[in-house]
Amino acid sequence: MRKENFRNIAIIAHVDHGKTTLVDGLLKQSGTFKAHQDVEDRVMDSMDLEKERGITITAKNTAIFYNDVKINILDTPGHADFGGEVERSLNLVDGAILLVDSSEGPLPQTRFVLKKALEKDLPIILIINKIDRADSRIDEVVDEVYDLFIDLGANDKQIEFPILYTIAKDGVAHSKLGDGSTDLKPLFEAILNKIPGPMADDNYTSQFLVTNLDYDSYVGQIAIGRLSNGTLKMTDSYAHCGIDKVSHGHKFSALYTFKGLNKIKVESLEAGDIIAVAGIEGITIGDTISDNENPETLPRIKIDEPTVSMLFYVNNGPFAGKDGKFLTSRHINERLQKEILSNVSIQVLETDRADVFEIHGRGELQMAVLIETMRREGYEFMVSKPQVITHEENGQIMEPMEKVFLDIPEDKVGVITEKLSERKARMTNLQNHGSGRVNIEFSIPSRGLIGFRSQFLTDTQGAGIMNKLFDGYAPWFGRIPQRKNGALVSDRNGVVTTYACAGMIDRGELFIDIGTDVYAGMIIGERNRSEDLNVNITREKKLTNMRASGSDTKVSLRPPRQLSLDQSIEFIAEDELVEVTPTTIRLRKMELDQTKRASQRKKEKYQEE
Repeated sequence: MRKENFRNIAIIAHVDHGKTTLVDGLLKQSGTFKAHQDVEDRVMDSMDLEKERGITITAKNTAIFYNDVKINILDTPGHADFGGEVERSLNLVDGAILLVDSSEGPLPQTRFVLKKALEKDLPIILIINKIDRADSRIDEVVDEVYDLFIDLGANDKQIEFPILYTIAKDGVAHSKLGDGSTDLKPLFEAILNKIPGPMADDNYTSQFLVTNLDYDSYVGQIAIGRLSNGTLKMTDSYAHCGIDKVSHGHKFSALYTFKGLNKIKVESLEAGDIIAVAGIEGITIGDTISDNENPETLPRIKIDEPTVSMLFYVNNGPFAGKDGKFLTSRHINERLQKEILSNVSIQVLETDRADVFEIHGRGELQMAVLIETMRREGYEFMVSKPQVITHEENGQIMEPMEKVFLDIPEDKVGVITEKLSERKARMTNLQNHGSGRVNIEFSIPSRGLIGFRSQFLTDTQGAGIMNKLFDGYAPWFGRIPQRKNGALVSDRNGVVTTYACAGMIDRGELFIDIGTDVYAGMIIGERNRSEDLNVNITREKKLTNMRASGSDTKVSLRPPRQLSLDQSIEFIAEDELVEVTPTTIRLRKMELDQTKRASQRKKEKYQEE
């Protein structure tokens, strides 16, 4: 039966097209917040990293009421690296709002999220947002969305979608352009009229699929998901259906429904609602809670496989343990195991070393977010250069591919095309609209993009926009050159001096400041030649009684290039690591002893010959 008292919807879009801002407007205009209540912008982006980066990282749900109908809303990430969040969110809903910028139109992630929604046969409401932009091209964008639906194989029913026009930041929606609407009422009405209520039966066997996990210091682990059928009561016992076993006789310590941004404790829950439960130990994403006597398991969540791997090491450097609270392999393992409980697109694999963990994920950004989160929690460890995950097919090694979409100044086309061709990229489309900017599409092995983003921003002087989208697998492309320049490596322990820095002016660019503590094997800069160079960055000027001509000439030092975590991960080569602590990010060689490094290079050169 159709539950008309509920609507479960997801808001999907490319990054920065206004999803979170729109949710802010829906929350405010539904009366969820009290009059004159002070509410910050992008209220759904609760993580510090989300606020800092201006992106949604984890899918979040909220609930509003309109005309006595409860509308559960899921705000999903717009970045491809967090596609796992989008995929599991779509398991909860009966329809989706597709948000598209009135100027930019559908972009790579728009294609990804729409493809997933169409595969689940979800009805779509199209919203053209930011219609107040001076460069808006509304009619063209609508046509581009229709083309995208057709390209993705949408059926006749799916392509008959309603269209609304919004200025999310002002909380205004229009059914037709110029209809005089001053609020989001047209959107509320469209949700109620165009998105069906969930199919659910209160009298059927209880079935609750876990799609997300949270933690509360009072009640412990909280499982979030949709109650597909039946009811859940505090007084009854239920079965926990895991991956390979079913256990009986479980009781809840708490039941929750959602209202606004809050979880509301209740004694019972009805089918069709998005809910949360506490008190079931060992529950994981994909598990089902069902009737105790005759449990019926729901299909587990399936998501795309990870494409990138990194190694996490226990920090064994000379400065290990100075900053971090959690240092040991046990600490790191426990934290990673906790991560996979709530992050379906992260995998942790054992290695042959107790102090090394292999992590699989969906992209460099997702890995960087995990690393940054851990360091802020007090963890100290080291990470390797990202590697792509390959598989064998008919005796042939297959590697992941990406579609890369570039929006760059016209005068940068030559240099960017040259750089990407070196990385085995193949141009598939080029559009010059005559505006001074060019749109180019490339097909490239995922390996070719590792470490490219920083180079891209430098070459385009920050004026380029790059988006990527996973594009299946292709036969191994052979060797792909990465970093062209070598590293400046400290050859001893000590403190960086002004005199030593002055001597590095013609040798490359430094990453560290005067007065920084360094150790032998630590990377202190980028050399202007292809080979690494071991240098004494702690050297001090020798004092004599003789005054030499020009000895006191002033030297102007360039400020060091301070690398962010993302830039550090992009910079390192295969024989290098990023040392991560709560306060510091350092680069280092895997092997700190320069004699052993030289011996290893000779051995590798001999083997190549």
